Amino acid sequence: MSEADAVTIDALTSGWSIAQRVKGHRHSTDDLLTGWYAAETAPAARRLLDLGAGIGGVGLLALWRATPDATLVAIEAQEVSFALLEGNIARNGLGDRVRAIHGDLRELHLDPKFDLITGSPPYWDVSEGVVPADSQKAHARFELRGDIRDYARAARAHLADGGRFVFCFPTVQRARAEAAVAAADLAVIRSRDVIPRVGAAPLFSLFACRAASEAGGAPVLEPPHVVRDEHGTPTAMHAAARATFGMVDRPRTA
Repeated sequence: MSEADAVTIDALTSGWSIAQRVKGHRHSTDDLLTGWYAAETAPAARRLLDLGAGIGGVGLLALWRATPDATLVAIEAQEVSFALLEGNIARNGLGDRVRAIHGDLRELHLDPKFDLITGSPPYWDVSEGVVPADSQKAHARFELRGDIRDYARAARAHLADGGRFVFCFPTVQRARAEAAVAAADLAVIRSRDVIPRVGAAPLFSLFACRAASEAGGAPVLEPPHVVRDEHGTPTAMHAAARATFGMVDRPRTA
């Protein structure tokens, strides 16, 4: 195995692990909190769909919190990420509960519909930064194969009655996310900004949506989720989110 393809095997939950490239796209706080917010939003979901699943982090986290009979469909187009996704499904013995599709979410046509749909879309247009030479990193960060509008349209087309669509997107692009949701005949019902450290500006936001025809009242902007305190220690709220996946943060020692 070349240095570029080297992987680590890391804990995803207290019982499941995730393989990820050392120098590739890696499981992140974005994934953790999207999976957490999805599970909090639709705790009784039985049919799950993860759009642009990458190496599997968000979808598997949501499945971990779901009912024991819940199933997941995960679609990913980028070759390296899809190979890792398949490996992570097998590694955790989830072949009977998770179906991986190697394909473009813009061309997805599945039935029956889903109770919970998740997504962590690429954040940036190619004009807004330097696109990495590594294909896996490039597709995870930049809109090379669809954007938030495509995720919203795919979610609406596959959402069951009463279902929820949960995703994350940069806070500075909140208006763009809300416009994409509305254009897809969805409505944000609640959202939460994520602050990486006390005193910092929000980095990304979590959104929970449902069909516009089912929405009632104005969306709720919840108190922000702060990841770390001024000393860099995980806050009580972040530790509590991790604990829902069986992950325990050990106190720091002097």
